Amino acid sequence: MQTIDFSPFYRSTVGFDRLFNRLDTLGTQEAKSYPPYNIERTGEDTYRISIAVAGFSNGDIAIETKENSLVVKGAKPAETADSKREFLHRGIAERAFELRFQLADYVEVNGATLENGLLHLELKRELPESKKPRTIAINGSAATIEDKSVN
Repeated sequence: MQTIDFSPFYRSTVGFDRLFNRLDTLGTQEAKSYPPYNIERTGEDTYRISIAVAGFSNGDIAIETKENSLVVKGAKPAETADSKREFLHRGIAERAFELRFQLADYVEVNGATLENGLLHLELKRELPESKKPRTIAINGSAATIEDKSVN
């Protein structure tokens, strides 16, 4: 895989070092293929992550957010000797997984639902009032400029 040198950007930007570091680490991470998932934009500032979790129930999945990261873990309880099943073909994996997502600033998880074997995570970007654009009133005197020529 090709790496990108961000050093020229460090000369003309301030405060973007976290972004460049994150881009560097994302390029070196392996792509996770299990379980399959979708990330979709559902509105201007809303997103949905849908993860295929066939065979998992609510108690088998843990969702945790901390700072700007989201971690989804799934694990089935170990089978006991008396409940051992004999599979002739096992196509549903049901193996433990851990998915990690980096969230942008001010993106929060609003809720999660599990239906039809899909775990849906609803996310929304909510800017605090101090970060939203605002109009600044211009104060000044209403004096007019008169022609005061010097003779």
